[in-house]
Amino acid sequence: MTTMTQTSARFREFKMPDVGEGLTEAEILKWFVQPGDTVTDGQVVCEVETAKAAVELPIPFDGVVHELRFSEGTTVDVGQVIITVDVAPGSEDEAPVPAPAQEPVEAAAPAPAPAAEEPKGRTPVLVGYGVAESSTKRRPRKGGAAPEAAAVAAAVQAELNGHGAPAPVVEAPPVGRPLAKPPVRKLAKDLGIDLATVVPTGKDGIITREDVHAAAAPAAAAVAVAPEVAEPVAVTVPETPATVGSARETRIPVKGVRKAIAQAMVGSAFTAPHVTEFVTVDVTRTMKLVAELKEDKEMAGVRVNPLLIIAKALLVAIKRNPEVNAAWDEANQEIVQKHYVNLGIAAATPRGLIVPNIKDAHDKTLPQLAAALGELVSTARDGKTSPAAMAGGTVTITNVGVFGVDTGTPILNPGESAILAVGAIKLQPWVHKGKVKPRQVTTLALSFDHRLVDGELGSKVLADVAAILEQPKRLITWA
Repeated sequence: MTTMTQTSARFREFKMPDVGEGLTEAEILKWFVQPGDTVTDGQVVCEVETAKAAVELPIPFDGVVHELRFSEGTTVDVGQVIITVDVAPGSEDEAPVPAPAQEPVEAAAPAPAPAAEEPKGRTPVLVGYGVAESSTKRRPRKGGAAPEAAAVAAAVQAELNGHGAPAPVVEAPPVGRPLAKPPVRKLAKDLGIDLATVVPTGKDGIITREDVHAAAAPAAAAVAVAPEVAEPVAVTVPETPATVGSARETRIPVKGVRKAIAQAMVGSAFTAPHVTEFVTVDVTRTMKLVAELKEDKEMAGVRVNPLLIIAKALLVAIKRNPEVNAAWDEANQEIVQKHYVNLGIAAATPRGLIVPNIKDAHDKTLPQLAAALGELVSTARDGKTSPAAMAGGTVTITNVGVFGVDTGTPILNPGESAILAVGAIKLQPWVHKGKVKPRQVTTLALSFDHRLVDGELGSKVLADVAAILEQPKRLITWA
């Protein structure tokens, strides 16, 4: 379906689309329009940050902005309405009832008229597609006191948000298993909150993240509803950065790219049994090749650096040992051999670590690989890497040497079988042709998933990469 709904002939709604691959939420970073602004079909109205990247969202129709449902910095679930547009300004159709920016509460409002059935299929936004409407409808809670419970929930939420009179405490009878989305259930479990004790404020009695946080911080809620406070009280609010103890500590919300990194690294570290092997290699000849390629007219216009030769060496090593290019399918208990290489390059950006990949890197010539590397790095630095560019990787290179680090034990990117860490290239004493001479040396570290890569296979791959960097002519003889 598309990412918009139509509440009347005059007002249309635009929902938060799924801008990635199965992402469930996104944070609104910046609005480019305000109520009263005129918008046209395809105009970018806001920038959002998902767990993978920052993405600009274009509006799919013309009109005048009527309402922004959420403020900047708010995390919104996919499928929620984020903006309403007046597509027929000047007409007398009734405007839709505005919803609070924090969390739309529609349970206490009269039920809207059924919307016309929307066309099937998906309409692309800038990156990805609109969220698909589920054919499964969530059943309403049982019991005949739904309006009363909804009114109480709305009053409680008003109190927690810091406005309105204190809500009366009403004990609702048990109505079965509380309704909440899986991420909310996990949050409650992590915080030690029993969902049966949480007052829901979401539509159809669904428990939201804010409800769980409110239940986990009763002291903060009590401070929020106090009409007057004699002295400032430090309150820890989960959704906003807070300074504690005279600026001795700073609390930063875990969301966006940082949240995705944390989840991916924990999942990888405690799912795939990691093995890391190391080798120190003389790369003097590789550095000479890099210097020569910089003067080659065939490489004009592209960036030539040691990472380019290391990437090509890894691709050749994978070609000689194709079994390493695989993935573990836990659900089907299968090893998936991949006959293509999407080469990931770990990149440090202002938003955090991301791993975009070069699609079908195994098919690229050296100039093509250099151009792809340059584009990947520049896009990442500009914060414009799309979710699609970070999906489907098979193996990854992380260059910790740029920070002056000798080596490390890298953690696998989820779904991949191996990751190569490259250390700093330093001038060191080295035995060369029977004599100790100053040579340019680096240390390589290869981490691999021991479920599908045995020690012998991992050792062969690492040894092949080292051999190529020591004697770059093997790029020709082995390729």
